[in-house]
Amino acid sequence: MKPISFQPYLDKAFTYSQYRDLIDKLLAEGKTTGENHSEFYLDYTKMNVHRMERLDKTTTLTDDMVEVLGNLKRKYIWLVITEAWCGDAAQNLPVLNLIAKQTPNIDLRLVLRDENLELMDHYLTDGGRSIPKLIVLDAETLQEIGHWGPRPAGAQALLVAHKANPAQTHEDFVKEVQLWYAKDRTLSTQHELLALLQAWERQQ
Repeated sequence: MKPISFQPYLDKAFTYSQYRDLIDKLLAEGKTTGENHSEFYLDYTKMNVHRMERLDKTTTLTDDMVEVLGNLKRKYIWLVITEAWCGDAAQNLPVLNLIAKQTPNIDLRLVLRDENLELMDHYLTDGGRSIPKLIVLDAETLQEIGHWGPRPAGAQALLVAHKANPAQTHEDFVKEVQLWYAKDRTLSTQHELLALLQAWERQQ
């Protein structure tokens, strides 16, 4: 694959609030992001709006995360590949947004997967276009520093186990994953990102 020029993606990226507004606008038109506007995808999108609203109100950052964010030396752009119908995106975007709001050194930007498959295909997970995918860039050079996603290790382990032995229905598996997120309360995502931030700061 040829090297990525990130600027064209940043030029059309959304802020978190713009992304939320886009979803609301599309739902009012009976649509979601992407090309599939079936009842299945619309129902997931509506549930995700409720998830994001709840997490926006209830998520708090750990003391360790707040401390590290308060001492960042580098400036970052966090570019996230997402879609409105994705349950993992709905569970993780609010905490990514809260982290970015905590410090002027992180600028969070979002792009839609299905409109940016050339970018997505640089960040496959086990060959699949799994989202959300966080790409971390140096804000001055736009060079990639690292990436994270599509989900915390605990949730990823559930998916791997399900694929290896799919005894559950898809609906039951989705419920199990969402229950995992509810019990975890964003802590795994925060811990993983905290370790990465500490490593990226040491790279200077």
